[in-house]
Amino acid sequence: MGEPSGTFRVRAEDESRSDDSRYLVRSRFYNPPPQFDGCFTTFYQFAFDCEDGTSIEDYLQPEWGNIRFFGHSAPRAKIGDSVAEGARFTATGPSSLPCEFRLSTTRMWGIGFLPLGWARFVDADAVDLTNSVCDGAKHPVFSKFDCLSDVLCDPSISTEDQLAFLHENLERLMKPNRDEPKIMRIHTALVSGEHHVVGDLAAQCGMSIRTLERMCHRYFGFTPKLLLRRQRFMRSLSSFMLQQGSRWTEAMDEEYHDQAQFTREFTQFMTMTPSKYASLDHPILASFMEARARVWGSAAQTLDQPVREAD
Repeated sequence: MGEPSGTFRVRAEDESRSDDSRYLVRSRFYNPPPQFDGCFTTFYQFAFDCEDGTSIEDYLQPEWGNIRFFGHSAPRAKIGDSVAEGARFTATGPSSLPCEFRLSTTRMWGIGFLPLGWARFVDADAVDLTNSVCDGAKHPVFSKFDCLSDVLCDPSISTEDQLAFLHENLERLMKPNRDEPKIMRIHTALVSGEHHVVGDLAAQCGMSIRTLERMCHRYFGFTPKLLLRRQRFMRSLSSFMLQQGSRWTEAMDEEYHDQAQFTREFTQFMTMTPSKYASLDHPILASFMEARARVWGSAAQTLDQPVREAD
């Protein structure tokens, strides 16, 4: 599979471990090479060991689209009305709902598509695949990525060889898109947190509201208004998850008018109240978000900058 380049290397501190008497979580994050700038949130390895063959349940927050490859047990995952169970390769579209999952001991590769990556790699309008999870090998849009499964789902293959194979095949599958400059302008403005209404977002991007809406449906999955609300919510949720012991009032984004508004939006995005969510154990997500923030610079995909600054 060839010798991996230096971009595949991970510093020692780039591995995080979190464990208690029931489970062990390890995560490592890899910077995609320059030819993929703006396409992916990160390539990451995730290892989960759970004692006595038991399983753990948790909730992933709203995200961009993802493909994930499992080397041992496969999860049960549910977003809205869609369910995938027992698939070694799962795929999701952009989401505004949580992904409820159950997981036993496994090894996983995760690849998150930013909107530019969706434009270059996925031959479908993002709006048509929102809030969905599927067996990627059987899905007409995602099945082309099943060429990665045999290598990424085989824990006996070295990380370096898996990364080399991943890069080689993604480069082969990548196609340019004429809307790339518009996508990058929208994404940059969206993540900045400086724009709170659609008109301001459109003005910053130098396009009409109608064009903005068309671009967002095609590559981001949702209306500009919902995307702005999702960003505000994710800033708040990430702050809460990273500040253990904090209260929701301390984590709430300053753009919320009051706690009642925050509670309504939280319930819409996570399908439960903030108090219900806080009362649940988050054995996987809490340690993963903490590691991601420490290593990668942001706790969640939706908060990633369109182009990562060089280390």
